[in-house]
Amino acid sequence: MSAPSSFFDVVSARQQTLNTLLCVGLDPDLSKIPQRYQVAARPVLAFCRDVIDATHDLVATFKPQFAHFAAADALGDLKEIIAHCRDLKVPVILDAKRGDVGSTSDFYAREAFDVYGADAVTVNPYLGGDSLEPFLERADKGVILLCRTSNPGGADLQNLKLASGEELYEYVAQLAATQWNSRGNIGLVVGATRPAELKRVREITGNMTFLLPGIGAQGGDVAASLEAGRGGGLIVSSSRAVLYPDSDAPGAVRAAAMATRDLINEHRG
Repeated sequence: MSAPSSFFDVVSARQQTLNTLLCVGLDPDLSKIPQRYQVAARPVLAFCRDVIDATHDLVATFKPQFAHFAAADALGDLKEIIAHCRDLKVPVILDAKRGDVGSTSDFYAREAFDVYGADAVTVNPYLGGDSLEPFLERADKGVILLCRTSNPGGADLQNLKLASGEELYEYVAQLAATQWNSRGNIGLVVGATRPAELKRVREITGNMTFLLPGIGAQGGDVAASLEAGRGGGLIVSSSRAVLYPDSDAPGAVRAAAMATRDLINEHRG
């Protein structure tokens, strides 16, 4: 297997320097952002820039969620927000969950990396290896594959038993750690709400980096997740709990991010 991609190297170095595993998900929702942003000319841009400015020294990465920006007709804002993160030298995961037949995947890869300037992207692997190749050939970029997601309905498919006796998510993890990962630039999405499966994926993949959604609003167990994921890279994502704390006072988002970072660090060992 080749050396890790520069994306995972940059994230790891930043985690060590700032003592943080936290990834703040940027999921703007016009029905939830504080009233002071509702009257701005570009409310999504104003809100997300303030979140970034308030928390960038507390996070290893930011993770803008594509659908939230698209539904708000704010894709221009998304480009500016990613550029702002890059100006601050914070790596960005575009949470787009792309994946399609080869020619379309090529355009999706161009969209994520060339149009929006993301450093990594989440990808759905269920169309197989050829659908991943346009992303994977960007060896300097991170390609983070869905493996065992945090939502309850993920079990409908991801826990299906195969003829070999393993479950589908285990087979995806095996492919991700072996034949798909010739360039060493794959990570996996494994939900913090599923510590047993998380532990199993770690056993299969060794020190591969995992993106752990589900901390905060989804109720993921921080201590159990960190223990289950021990032995490799971890990026722990929190979105709603940081973006929309109980108070909308200035400073509340930073306080929520700091509390989440500190909770994660408390259980890192």
